Amino acid sequence: MRADRLLSLLLLLQNRGRMTAPELAAELEVSVRTVYRDVEALGAAGVPVCADRGPEGGYRLVDGYRTRLTGLTDAEAGSLFLAGMPGPARDLGLGAVLASAQLKVQAALPSELAGQARRVQERFHLDAPAWFREADPVPCLEAVAAAVWERRVLRLHYRRWRGEVRREVRPLGLVLKSGIWYLVALAEETVRTYRVSRVLAVEDTGEVFERPAGFDLAACWAESSRRLEAALRQDTARLRISPRGRRLLPMQFGAAGVHALEGAGPPDGDGWVEVELTVESEAVAVGDLLRLGTEAEVLGPPGLRRAVARAVAVLADRYGEPETNTSGQP
Repeated sequence: MRADRLLSLLLLLQNRGRMTAPELAAELEVSVRTVYRDVEALGAAGVPVCADRGPEGGYRLVDGYRTRLTGLTDAEAGSLFLAGMPGPARDLGLGAVLASAQLKVQAALPSELAGQARRVQERFHLDAPAWFREADPVPCLEAVAAAVWERRVLRLHYRRWRGEVRREVRPLGLVLKSGIWYLVALAEETVRTYRVSRVLAVEDTGEVFERPAGFDLAACWAESSRRLEAALRQDTARLRISPRGRRLLPMQFGAAGVHALEGAGPPDGDGWVEVELTVESEAVAVGDLLRLGTEAEVLGPPGLRRAVARAVAVLADRYGEPETNTSGQP
């Protein structure tokens, strides 16, 4: 572990130039005292590290010194596919490995390309979770990820909507969707998807399995997502929406809202248009459509229009003006 840390310290100085002991400690996730010891160890090993004093001081390598000790380990090479996603890399237990891999790649690049890579890292950031929602807690993610890497059969204690189950699975891959981790796995010879935050416990069976030949995780996920959306959105609502409602529709309904607007009829004199929007079951659709407020009117089907009208009547009664007491009694 210390050898890896010394190499990381050396590469930090090579890639970034002068750095203070607190800056190095923060990058390496160690104490400042440990940085002092590591710098001494590098010097004893013949690495020309200089210490500059003063407000602009810090540690730096003698001008022109470069190390060629930049070979990537297997884990570091694999972690590079998570570059730009430090949060998910940490969730998978690969945060330190990814940081080390990035330093080695930067050290191997010509100076002009290394500078460009740093500028990209400084100016672009990927934030995976959706707005106004924290990422799911995933205490079992590292164990599940290890089983994915090593092709190990797992027994899951899993919480479904209808209760808890125990199931033996063969993990094929992990997918991060809007800050939520999903496990794609073979269970009873069928490819299924599990939300990792609902995994209550994991048991390693010790058995190793062979991955299905030609399995494509990205294609499998795309097809699964398509089937899920088709299964959920089987009904169509006919709406009349205002100009503001037209702006709200994509924000509230995503791709379904965009498709609805593409087929919108001509605007009337007030700018309102009629659209056909694919929706989920009536109970879910009522809540979804009420989010449009007064910017939309449900024209059909008749059952959905009546259901929305009933919900609006309940709200009107609940939020109506309290009755005025004219009897003089308390």
